[in-house]
Amino acid sequence: MKTPSLLVSFLPLAVLVALLAFTVRTFTIDALAGGCQVSLIAATAFCIAIGMALHRVPWSAYEAAITRQIAGVALPIIILLIIGSLGASWMISGVVPTLIYYGMQVLHPDYFLASTCLICALVSVMTGSSWTTIATIGIALMGIGRAQGFSEGWIAGAIISGAYFGDKVSPLSDTTVLAASTTKTPLFVHIRYMMHTTIPSLLLSLAIFTIASLSHTTAGTEERMAQLSQALTERFFITPWLLIVPALTALMIARRLPSVVTIFLSTLLGGLAALILQPTLLFELSGSDSLFRGLMLSLYGSTALPADNPILSELIATRGMSGMLPTVWLILCAMCFGGAMSAGGMLASITQLFVRFMRQRVSMVTSTVCSGLFVNLTTSDQYLSIVLTSNMFAPIYHRQGYESRLLSRTIEDGVTVTSPLIPWNTCGMTQSTILGVATLTYLPYCFFNLLSPLMSILVAIIGRGIKRLPPPADGENSH
Repeated sequence: MKTPSLLVSFLPLAVLVALLAFTVRTFTIDALAGGCQVSLIAATAFCIAIGMALHRVPWSAYEAAITRQIAGVALPIIILLIIGSLGASWMISGVVPTLIYYGMQVLHPDYFLASTCLICALVSVMTGSSWTTIATIGIALMGIGRAQGFSEGWIAGAIISGAYFGDKVSPLSDTTVLAASTTKTPLFVHIRYMMHTTIPSLLLSLAIFTIASLSHTTAGTEERMAQLSQALTERFFITPWLLIVPALTALMIARRLPSVVTIFLSTLLGGLAALILQPTLLFELSGSDSLFRGLMLSLYGSTALPADNPILSELIATRGMSGMLPTVWLILCAMCFGGAMSAGGMLASITQLFVRFMRQRVSMVTSTVCSGLFVNLTTSDQYLSIVLTSNMFAPIYHRQGYESRLLSRTIEDGVTVTSPLIPWNTCGMTQSTILGVATLTYLPYCFFNLLSPLMSILVAIIGRGIKRLPPPADGENSH
């Protein structure tokens, strides 16, 4: 197969960007309801057409690549669907309302954003999962922030910043393990080395969130919080006993159960709590005297419980498993585009462009960050982006005499934390769906995610902690 030129390789991307631009302009907030999915499929068809016409790439190659891409996101899709039920069960059971009720009494508006970031960072380090963190404590913090008058972009930005700190450095995180293993770097060597860029990025983010909180006008905040507290107690049975559910979830996390098992069992716990403590709400949802019908509707369907308080009405309008289906649809379409770009050799052709600029340490790190971000944009999956970037740059780092931990850290800085900033990436779609905030709305406020790639380049410029490997001994195989 002849390698496509850069011009040909960029054509599908140009078509995709143009289609998405028209789609967003036409449908605005409803673009993800179908328009973006059709755009991705159309761009995929264009990519396959020019690959088959110009470079004789057989259909079987595209079919195999797309199948591999979709198979790679099978588990994340299952987790995503269960997360939809988890959010609904924790809401209808009163777990999230209870966390909001007590959280408003503890989290002061002057430090809310910084506290939110730290809480999510701690939970994410414990869980090793940004998705679990955002789907549980993140939803509660969104409710508290709205009651305190913060814009949803700032709240979501603080939640995602903290959640991806833990996702990046936790030894339980799958992306952390993947970045270390694909570069053949010992796990805790990788984690310790990341602190050179991760801690400064987090501290700067906390400083920004603190300043933003202190600058936030508190006029009417106490009144809104009092009204929401009253509305919560009128609509839900609020009791400290409901905190047993997140406590048991924390215990499962501490026992290091697989994420999908933890999320599923946490959903069941929420459903059980709803049956015991919130039967009135289940009867209301079912429209009959069937608790089972009410519980099932809340887990799989979009439900709305009217409330006198508008913030509460918006908060408790759960979408369940069915609310995740547009996101699943978008993920599948994005995987088709990524598979087509890979099978046609267009992805490899474009990434080679970054490799050409690798002359010294700074250009090497910068090229790795940019390449990782680009692969994130085109393949729409952080796991595939980590693997492809690692495989592409590992021989170059070795040939230049740099330690593998420099590559593993740069991959995390350029791939893991930028994935939720891309609207059609699996992470961007998931976090937007869970929090109910558009990706482009929270993107400017995800300071940790924005600073990490820049910090990686800055540390490369300074040269802090970056060492070259000793040259191989005479006769030693250097490959």
